[in-house]
Amino acid sequence: MSNLSESFLRLVSIMDELREKCPWDQKQTVESLRHMTIEETYELAEAITDKDWKGIKEELGDLLLHILFYSRIAREQHQFTLEEVVNGIAEKLIMRHPHIYGDVKVKSDEDVKKNWENLKLKEGKASVLSGVPISLPATVKAMRLQEKAKQVGFEWQNKDQVWQKVEEEINELHAAVGKNETDKVEDEFGDLVFSLINYARFLQIDAENALERTNKKFISRFTKMEAEALKQSRKLDEMTLEEMDAIWNAIKHQQST
Repeated sequence: MSNLSESFLRLVSIMDELREKCPWDQKQTVESLRHMTIEETYELAEAITDKDWKGIKEELGDLLLHILFYSRIAREQHQFTLEEVVNGIAEKLIMRHPHIYGDVKVKSDEDVKKNWENLKLKEGKASVLSGVPISLPATVKAMRLQEKAKQVGFEWQNKDQVWQKVEEEINELHAAVGKNETDKVEDEFGDLVFSLINYARFLQIDAENALERTNKKFISRFTKMEAEALKQSRKLDEMTLEEMDAIWNAIKHQQST
């Protein structure tokens, strides 16, 4: 037995023991675990954004534990077993990679994605968009919808065309703002964001990650601005916007040099 097999079975054994002996673990259901799984997924995403490999390793372990936990509960309720989960994904990977396990020829990763979507449709999916979870955050959902549509050829030819669409949406947003049409403004703003996310795809940028990096940058600069104001024995709400802006720009300059 390999070290990996031993490690995996050890974790499965620990999960079984906790479920049988720990009051907290005994109490959990798939519903009670749901929000914790979402939280763990976001913690993994944050570690990836920070390029924190130690954190990535830890969060992957937490998610693996959740997979074992759900599988254990499912076994208790006679729904499915851990073996079925593992074998199910193995069979799916083999079936959806005929260029590796069959005689299908591909030229690029785009061919692989197209084949993947075609196979899912043959499996009974009603739409190429049906695999995008409704509960995804809006930015991530927009990226996934665009990627799915691309697989059937619904895609701009180049990034310049996408930028033209961005500029078109900016003008439509300005027009709606000028007319003070609140509902229309929200629609046009959404269209603009959707187009910018599309442009990010063409630049091969993860729009969600890009925005999170900006969030982190804003938090860092704002907290430094608060600290600088404290050094001056002042509070931000006692300062003018011009004074705060001067500190902000000084911090920005320090971070960029």
